[in-house]
Amino acid sequence: MRSAFDKLISWTGLALAAVLLIAGGLLTWANTFINDQVVDQLSQQNITMPEGDALASLPEADAKALEPYAGSPMDTGAEAKAYADHYILVHMNEASDGQTYSEVSGQYVAMTDEQKASEEGQALAGLRQTLFMGSTLRGLLLYGYAFATIGTIAGIAAIVSFAGAAVLLVLFSLGLWHAHRAKVTEAGTAPRAVPQHA
Repeated sequence: MRSAFDKLISWTGLALAAVLLIAGGLLTWANTFINDQVVDQLSQQNITMPEGDALASLPEADAKALEPYAGSPMDTGAEAKAYADHYILVHMNEASDGQTYSEVSGQYVAMTDEQKASEEGQALAGLRQTLFMGSTLRGLLLYGYAFATIGTIAGIAAIVSFAGAAVLLVLFSLGLWHAHRAKVTEAGTAPRAVPQHA
């Protein structure tokens, strides 16, 4: 009885190990695919991370965040996030005194046609366009960062899946060994037939 139970648990463990191996394979594929796509798409933008005077003109905290990537081509999610948050956003805030695209756009839309045609209106229209382009580029770069993070999570999950499968395979082997041992023990303790003499 004990032997049969051990075998049932062991084969269940083997089935779970197979599921984890399949999951690990799919997660590894997802990790590789996402990382390749992020690198390909960012590389096509041909953006070089700021260095030298471009870094020196930034606030200290932003320059520090960009220093590890200075002068390198942007091709990772971490670089895309740093460029979006510590370079583009800094220049957008500097140009607009911290106002968002939505706020500047709202001011421009509220102007009359005459005000829009004025020098002040034209300057506001230019700022509105700059903030629109900056916000769009930031959004795209941060999407790249988000996908890169998903790829990293998939890679970690793949490692965990493979480790779990390895543990279950070891437990499967131990379970079969224990089932065999229990069977031998049960056979040794079974009552023996008493020979009958005439």
